[in-house]
Amino acid sequence: MSRILVTGGAGFIGANFVRRLLETTEHDVTVLDAMTYAANLASLADLDERRFRLVKGDICDTAEVDRLVSTHDTVVNFAAESHNDNSLAQPRPFVQTNLVGTFELLEAVRKYDVRFHHISTDEVYGDLELDDDARFTETTPYNPSSPYSASKAGSDLLVRAWVRSFGIRATISNCSNNYGPYQHVEKFIPRQITNLIDGVRPKLYGSGVNVRDWIHVDDHNDAVLRIIDRGEIGRTYLVGADGETSNKRVVELTLQLMGHAADDYEYVADRPGHDLRYAIDASVLRDELGWIPRYVDFESGLRTTIDWYRNNENWWRPIKAATEAKYALSGQ
Repeated sequence: MSRILVTGGAGFIGANFVRRLLETTEHDVTVLDAMTYAANLASLADLDERRFRLVKGDICDTAEVDRLVSTHDTVVNFAAESHNDNSLAQPRPFVQTNLVGTFELLEAVRKYDVRFHHISTDEVYGDLELDDDARFTETTPYNPSSPYSASKAGSDLLVRAWVRSFGIRATISNCSNNYGPYQHVEKFIPRQITNLIDGVRPKLYGSGVNVRDWIHVDDHNDAVLRIIDRGEIGRTYLVGADGETSNKRVVELTLQLMGHAADDYEYVADRPGHDLRYAIDASVLRDELGWIPRYVDFESGLRTTIDWYRNNENWWRPIKAATEAKYALSGQ
């Protein structure tokens, strides 16, 4: 049995990871989370208190990080500012959390020789052309296009430097766009679902041709567990489920699955610097570590996600109005 510290464990992917750990392993889990707007205590409700505890704190707090890392065997770093729109409006928190926070964690795991896994994004690679068959691989050069992706690229490079310079036991995973339960309603898929539940037409940035490589959050977290257990120290692994789908298609499919006409949406102004296409080549993860996604069909995964939001209105309802008011200020 191990003691695992999960930073950012009250956020979307982190909370799902914590639940997966407690359901499928014997590990004890501590969550360190600053409990910003993107965190939700309800995402961690009803967990076994004999094996789980939540600490409210900041990964930029040197003393707190040192205290917690010293008593754990593994640190999994989900903590990040992650909303692109917010990074365009206020970049400073992204630099602070994603860069300074990662530095603090690296220094602590270096001090106590603790295994470290760093969660990152495919957005560090920039974007691909819509008519290009290429996909991101572990050797694709970094080319971030927003404060968010630039700060995540910087955090990845810090991890790589600490592995090489100080010999810390670390791995990195860069994952494509996640969807599934417990995702904040500011994000693309849950926003469309909850708008439709409320009788509001979905909104689509620009022409909607931008492509994302979607993966169910459970598949992502299963990949993370596989990397922690079997991954080679110092390696970067790309995580994706061959889920390339245009934003327009996502909206149309969501409408259809929820009983609406596929064209019942409206266009809004495009996001500045909106990346065209993301696509992950996860063959290394599949071939070397034997990971296989369960949700190989995006439509089936989306259907289960719609069902979750329909059945868990008590989770998302308290944050919906404030989220939509924020979007309204920008005309979106």
